[in-house]
Amino acid sequence: MKKLRFLLSLTNDDNDYQIEQASGARRVATKLGVDLEIVYAGNDGILQSQQLLASIQSSTAPRPDAILLEPAGSTGLPQVARAATTAGIGWVVLNRDVDYVAELRRLYHVPVFAITSDHEEIGRIQGRQLAALLPGGGLVLYIQGPSESSAAKQRHLGTLEAKPETVQLRVLKAQWTEGSAYKAVNSWLRLSTSRDTQIAAVCAQDDSMAMGARKAFEECLSEQHELWQKIPFLGCDGLPKTGQDWIRRNLLAATVFIPPNAGEAMEMLMKSIETGGQPPDRTFTAAKSIPAVEALAEQTTRARAASR
Repeated sequence: MKKLRFLLSLTNDDNDYQIEQASGARRVATKLGVDLEIVYAGNDGILQSQQLLASIQSSTAPRPDAILLEPAGSTGLPQVARAATTAGIGWVVLNRDVDYVAELRRLYHVPVFAITSDHEEIGRIQGRQLAALLPGGGLVLYIQGPSESSAAKQRHLGTLEAKPETVQLRVLKAQWTEGSAYKAVNSWLRLSTSRDTQIAAVCAQDDSMAMGARKAFEECLSEQHELWQKIPFLGCDGLPKTGQDWIRRNLLAATVFIPPNAGEAMEMLMKSIETGGQPPDRTFTAAKSIPAVEALAEQTTRARAASR
């Protein structure tokens, strides 16, 4: 068998989850003996589409045998998916539920599938975390991903579903990066209308945005250090070297572990190519609360008892 070439398209290169996606994919590529090219879309769905079409339609560079992508825009790039599969290139969607997989699997004899997290369940986990940390309710500054991201929308819906009615969300938008969240929260904190707002917690849809929000609080409220230090910051992704480490260092109160799936997708892709069979059209990875929601509730109860 010839040496296979895979192309992995990620949303950006400065988010801890995306960085781990790339790292995990490189490890698996070495294990499988495949050539792997990684491109980054800069959170721009149009740029991502152009990058992939250039690779699919290239008359000089060899085409990839399969493309794996985490969509950067509001769609799963159905036209690009059709162009790839028409050209005999496998197509794998990461962390997005798309509606065209069944059709492409029926029409073309290449691997086509999706592997994703249940983003609404991730949001529900954060809602349950907020319930455990804020038994008395309160206003939560909620840092959501970009408006065009279906994952961001689904996580928001899940949080709204699971949080208590006594917990209210003030939503700010960012771009899955620490810098974008810092900018959004910094601007909000400097508004005159925000000065008297009592924030009970900060909940971000990923750990990097949670840390950006924390940095903004540290700079804008430096004279109220004792006050803002009591605010719990929640994130999402929960990778060992970032989110989980930040919990151990008391920089985050909680996170949601979402297993990176690029490496697993490559394993599934390789098996499909070798056997000629299709993987399941959609595979879910399981997310979990870190710490467990029950542990968060116990911590909150102990802290409240100690402060009396």
